[in-house]
Amino acid sequence: MKKSALFMTFAAAAVFIAGCANYRWGTSVPAEYRTVSVPVFENTTEVSELGPMVTQYALREFQREGTFKIARAGNAAVEVQGVITKFSRYGVAYDRSMGSRASEYSYTVSADVTFVDKRNGKILRECRGLQAETSFLVQDDLLTGQKNAAARIADDFAKQIVNEALAIRYPAAGAVEGVQK
Repeated sequence: MKKSALFMTFAAAAVFIAGCANYRWGTSVPAEYRTVSVPVFENTTEVSELGPMVTQYALREFQREGTFKIARAGNAAVEVQGVITKFSRYGVAYDRSMGSRASEYSYTVSADVTFVDKRNGKILRECRGLQAETSFLVQDDLLTGQKNAAARIADDFAKQIVNEALAIRYPAAGAVEGVQK
């Protein structure tokens, strides 16, 4: 009986190890693509702080995640180009004691992000219509609430951008690859 239990334990361990044989710790991003630059996002909306804020949060998220090293535009293998395209804000809760003024707003921002191989100018990935959404309460004034919510929007975009960068199937060294969407 003891031999049978011992055999089953070793058999289970062998199956577990065999199942993990092809698993790779670390990143699938080739070493030659691990430098990134993020120029300030263009902003076509009337919310002025969004472009620089999303850029700052994206740089911070790339550093936090650790696969990519931040580099100057001329030294980076990958450039993240972004355009903030739309924003919307609408009331979702109203306060009757204040003349039915909105007390809570939904805040949605859209952006287009393109990842460019700086060595040959080819697009590695294009992400149209990325969206980040949050809500905020209005205490004294609408703009202060919106500005505080913009940081949450920027953080959400930053995480999406880094996840998209990690999901790219980068060309092997010396290989030529077309646009990936």
